[in-house]
Amino acid sequence: MNGVVTTSGETVEPFGRSLFERLSERALSRVGVVDVGSNSIRMVVFDGAARSPAYFYNEKVMAGLGQGLATTGKLNPEGVTRGMMALKRFAALAEGMGIKPLTCVATAAVREAEDGPAFRKAVEKETGLKLWVIDGEEEARLSAQGVLLGWPDAKGLVCDIGGNSMELAELENGKVGRRITTPLGPFRLQQIKGGSSGLRDHIRTIMVDAVKKMGRDHEQIYLVGGSWRAIARLDMERASYPMTVLHEYRMSSDDVLKTVKWIGDQNLNEMRNKLGISSSRMELVPLASLVLRELVQCFEPKSLAVSSYGIREGLLYEQMPGNLRSRDPLIEAARFSERQMARMPGFGKRLHQFLGPIFKDADPARERLIRAACLLHDTTWRTHPDYRADACFDNVTRANMAALSHPERIFLGLALLHRYRNSRANSPMAALFSLLSEDEIRDAEVLGKAMRFGAMFSVKDPAEAGTLKYNPSDKVLELRLTKVGRALMGEVAEARFRSLANSLGAQPVVRGN
Repeated sequence: MNGVVTTSGETVEPFGRSLFERLSERALSRVGVVDVGSNSIRMVVFDGAARSPAYFYNEKVMAGLGQGLATTGKLNPEGVTRGMMALKRFAALAEGMGIKPLTCVATAAVREAEDGPAFRKAVEKETGLKLWVIDGEEEARLSAQGVLLGWPDAKGLVCDIGGNSMELAELENGKVGRRITTPLGPFRLQQIKGGSSGLRDHIRTIMVDAVKKMGRDHEQIYLVGGSWRAIARLDMERASYPMTVLHEYRMSSDDVLKTVKWIGDQNLNEMRNKLGISSSRMELVPLASLVLRELVQCFEPKSLAVSSYGIREGLLYEQMPGNLRSRDPLIEAARFSERQMARMPGFGKRLHQFLGPIFKDADPARERLIRAACLLHDTTWRTHPDYRADACFDNVTRANMAALSHPERIFLGLALLHRYRNSRANSPMAALFSLLSEDEIRDAEVLGKAMRFGAMFSVKDPAEAGTLKYNPSDKVLELRLTKVGRALMGEVAEARFRSLANSLGAQPVVRGN
């Protein structure tokens, strides 16, 4: 990202030096970012695992800076007032948290408005915050990098819609390729004449041109922006989807077209109240849905995925060295959680090694979930025992974790549920199990019961107490005890070992006792 040249001739980047040059900072740096958009102004403070940062603080104000910009050429006066109040508050919050500097990025409204420069000067004078105004292509690049923070292997087209513009960027091999900006933000579309047909023709003309510039060979489109998330939440409602986590929610092109039609038949005020969508956001949904319809009809993707990560996360990703970017966000988050919350940090790795013979045939996608589960298996130990299993499930399925699809969230949550409870009968989360196949449910149960046995077999290192051997063809699960293990193999351990074998459909065999 381009810096600003100071009076001394020095080019200063918004973040200064890399935040992740030292190991301690990679894990613990607290970073504040403000995104001044056409519709909303949001402050996010990232904290914790650097590759998969936690949201220490997250606040949004629907200022509406860009409302009416297409007609007046100036920022919305009411939006300026609300925006200034929000930025004063954010500056004070940052000072209270000890975050310096607070990085502030402004997009379409501020860069296009006649009084944008005056607004920037007023903000700096009254709050001390410097707004870094970026152009449309830079906005597209940062949004795409935000997607890479959550999906390291993302390939396809990133589509970021704001109040006054819509950006497109190409992703492949961890790189951002072609990128463009278009005037397809809902605020701008409010000014188009000619009724519904004139609006449709206007959107189609711009979208066809976008296809010429970006190509149609993108099987996956990643949707960034509040309007897209609102439409996705409406799609969940239409389809009676059992989970309400928006990040990594998937829709087909047919789903989108059905939902756009369905939106047109709904009382959106009732939907707003039912789903908790703000009135200012819901107001833009009908126009945004028309843009989304043309997007899928013109680009013809096989799938669309919602990303909660965008410009703010892209700014963080910007500062990561290559070796940090290449790490698995899920595993990094699980490692950080274990270090912060488990009784015995480091035991998860030893548990994973001990259970390895049971899962030696797991493919890479399943293996990473097994690793994550072992790292997370003890992170809710402070919860009351009566609620621990459900808390495990709830924490994982609703956590701000990246690189984790909805079925993978459920699989990981169900495995952790069985870490603390043999049965899932009468679980309040039962509706979510429908996102898994019967085989996946069984595999999650096996993993959970394996952790349930291994975690209590030895509190230090289960490998010192024994080794496991599993032969799927013979249906035999064998435990070979060491001298240490013979003392540890008590009544409870035996019961949990038999339960594990039963979930595998195997005969339990203990040798050396």
